[in-house]
Amino acid sequence: MSDTPRRIPRHIWGKLLLLALICYFLVPVWWLLVASTKNAEGLFSGSGALWFKGGFHFFENLHDLFAYNNGEFLTWLGNSVLYALTGGIGCTIISVLAGYGFAKFRFRGRNLVFAAVLGSVVVPLTSLVIPTFVMMTNIGLIDTIWAVILPSLLSPFAVYLMRVYAAASIPDELLDAARIDGAGELRTFFRVALPLMRPGVITVLLLSVVSTWNNFFLPLVMLSTSKLYPLTVGITLWTTLASSNNGGGQSLWNLIIVGSLVSIVPLVIAFLTLQKYWRGGLAVGSLK
Repeated sequence: MSDTPRRIPRHIWGKLLLLALICYFLVPVWWLLVASTKNAEGLFSGSGALWFKGGFHFFENLHDLFAYNNGEFLTWLGNSVLYALTGGIGCTIISVLAGYGFAKFRFRGRNLVFAAVLGSVVVPLTSLVIPTFVMMTNIGLIDTIWAVILPSLLSPFAVYLMRVYAAASIPDELLDAARIDGAGELRTFFRVALPLMRPGVITVLLLSVVSTWNNFFLPLVMLSTSKLYPLTVGITLWTTLASSNNGGGQSLWNLIIVGSLVSIVPLVIAFLTLQKYWRGGLAVGSLK
């Protein structure tokens, strides 16, 4: 028998690394789920932070969340849905049309304009908030829903993504065949190009909706009326009140934790519902 110790296969190390990453991402979500079932005493007792202990108060906390301050949380939830859907769908439409135009049409200055779009990808969004605030103030849209929706309609990265996807997934010969058969540009786009771009469209839609849903700095700067706040700003307002003991002290932290849990549920549902289109897009890309 050889005394040489057996080496651990490389794939075991890879699986251990993936397991560590899974724990890294899921432990905060698990803590949020467990903490949302506790009352104020259990939340600050310091024992059993990662397990259900001290009673199950989830539905009680959920009722208090929706009833607090005349249903303030429901107003913020509705605002987040409005901003995310309007901004996400609008951004997707603009990005799909722009990306398709850059990929399949030849016009003077195309490369220069696309280079400008590509260059704007590296510009931090936070650096554009103050100029956007000045512009919205000059046109009288500050402290309105349009001050959040209109800037959310533009995404240079989404335009770049759709341009690359359209160029790779739509053969020029297929478009030429449709035009020879007498189809106009609009009909060619909706009947031929758009079905082939569906995985990319779903990807851009999800990215745009998630980005708008999680946007914090833009609505914080643009809005001063609490009834127009999205969940990100509203929950932060509650956190400030709880930290200063002006909003009910420890009892408000229960609402913050349950509200944070509720705020991620729509995103989880969206990803689980639309993930099959992502898998389809990856499969198509692997065959190119």
